[in-house]
Amino acid sequence: MKTCVIIPVYNHQEAIGHVVGALKPFGLPCYLVNDGSSPACSAALKQLAEQGRDWLTLYERAHNGGKGAAVMDGLRLAIADGFSHAIQVDADGQHKLEDISRLLAASVQYPDRLILGKPCFDGTVPKKRLYGRQFTNLWIWINTLSFAIADGMCGFRCYPLAATDKLLNSVRMGERMDFDIEVAVRLYWQGVDVVNVDTQVQYPLDGISHFRMLQDNVLISRKHAQLFFGMLWRIPALLLRQLR
Repeated sequence: MKTCVIIPVYNHQEAIGHVVGALKPFGLPCYLVNDGSSPACSAALKQLAEQGRDWLTLYERAHNGGKGAAVMDGLRLAIADGFSHAIQVDADGQHKLEDISRLLAASVQYPDRLILGKPCFDGTVPKKRLYGRQFTNLWIWINTLSFAIADGMCGFRCYPLAATDKLLNSVRMGERMDFDIEVAVRLYWQGVDVVNVDTQVQYPLDGISHFRMLQDNVLISRKHAQLFFGMLWRIPALLLRQLR
């Protein structure tokens, strides 16, 4: 196995240094994908990349395209560089990065599976976001006819890159907050099994969230609808998978 880390970054200059510092002890190569950040954040990323040039690679996107667009750029870079697995980490410091060891252990045991963080939230999570997350997971269970994906929104996960490469080359994916949901569902449809790993989540370290309450909820609702109609013709295969 050859594993790297991908961090999509958009204006998290206050938190990204802490995130990178917490990642360094794991000795994993890391791609910082700058998704059209402000000059201040871009400068912070360049400084970090210069200081950690032996393990950090900074990729600059010309314009802000959304979390999904940044993650997909990172995945393609990892695939091109010959990595077998990639761990996705959010840049705002909400993930307990010590749990990377648990993701790595699960991916070693199940190298062909998608390893998903199953968040255990503390009191900092906004209630509206928590209820919205429960609603999204209900739709994920409907669209997979399965409870295999415990949480499809957590941005702390490990991708098997051979299967992910196949998916990215076959479907145009959502590029914003709908990406995490869609890629998990479509990988499951593709036949990739899932391992869920409990992980603590705080919300967030730098107090900045780029989730747009109205626009992103509309976007995610549209994605659920799109996936639902995609699920309908897959019902026989999904049911057969459950029987097996």
